[in-house]
Amino acid sequence: MSAGAGWQPPAYPYDRLAPLLAAAEALPGGVVDLSVGTPTDPPPPPVLAALADADRGSALRGYPPSVGTAALRGAAAAWMTSTFGPAAAVDPDRIGACVGTKEFVVTLPGWLKLHRPGRDTVLYPAVSYPSYAMGAELAGLRAVPVPVDEQWRIDLSTISDSDAARALALWVNTPGNPAGGLDDLEAAAAWGRDHDVLVFSDECYAPFTWDGPPRTILGHGSGPSGTDGVVALHSLSKRSNLAGLRVGWYSGDAGVVGFLREVRKHAGLMVPGPAQAAGVAALGDSSHVATQRRLYLARLERARDILADGLGLSCALPAGGFYLWVEAPDGDAWALAGRLAKEAGVLVSPGEFYGEAGSRYVRLAMVAPMAKLDLLAERLGC
Repeated sequence: MSAGAGWQPPAYPYDRLAPLLAAAEALPGGVVDLSVGTPTDPPPPPVLAALADADRGSALRGYPPSVGTAALRGAAAAWMTSTFGPAAAVDPDRIGACVGTKEFVVTLPGWLKLHRPGRDTVLYPAVSYPSYAMGAELAGLRAVPVPVDEQWRIDLSTISDSDAARALALWVNTPGNPAGGLDDLEAAAAWGRDHDVLVFSDECYAPFTWDGPPRTILGHGSGPSGTDGVVALHSLSKRSNLAGLRVGWYSGDAGVVGFLREVRKHAGLMVPGPAQAAGVAALGDSSHVATQRRLYLARLERARDILADGLGLSCALPAGGFYLWVEAPDGDAWALAGRLAKEAGVLVSPGEFYGEAGSRYVRLAMVAPMAKLDLLAERLGC
């Protein structure tokens, strides 16, 4: 049977790296993979203990609550307050669990379209995580990129009145992936209120904010709780090296969170019970996050110096996150990615994966251990 003329998915971005991966793997010592932001450091011991104990209380045998257990939502609420301060305090009943944050990002536009059928547009930063645009596309909606400024922050002043009038949601991302920019979240919340547009703030890299304290959009919305019209999204994938467990949560506007909690029940979206128990343990321990911060910052500084000394490539450290965002000298990111793979055995992501506006850059994820960066330095003679 022919596939017909319907929508066909594009090639998954990281699958396009296969030829570069083969070239990097051919070098003695193999590839130094800095392409995908997959954590490689060990998860904290309390999480492993919680997983080993997971069958107590029927965590394995029973269906887990889609909205998240009371323990997980309570731990998330406590973490929000301890991390961002009293202004970010949120009731556990305004929190919902998600199966990692990517599924939330990608499924959100479809749910919102049911909620507000008169709108058809998702706004997102022009240089950003590709799932913001893909979520809109999969829902049959308009995905409209919003330009970013020279510091890789979303430029709200460039949004047209016509796009604002059609918008279901505006995505902001702080710290930003891939370039590490820090959006003005208070301004984003105000823009959303002024234009009757829900603002979703992806804050999954917040624990790795280097320029000032971690920040959240909660506390900047309208109303006494500071959450009206805004929703924050968080994850344990990066904070606690738990990408494989798929534990995230969303919190904020009571009406929006309540709607999403109910519709997601019907869709059968549930974080597995053992993963929720492990999430409680992870949120209750902050020492491993401090250790991880030191690791990522040391790797960022080391990789920056290697690129400068070994290849003459200069780049600034990000304001947040654990990626280096490096401009190709001649503007050809794929050529630079190929050179890095062949000469240094390092696999990186061309910036076009994150939007056309990033096509002159490559992204390096600081997820490899320091020994791998030392191998990279050795290959480049620095």
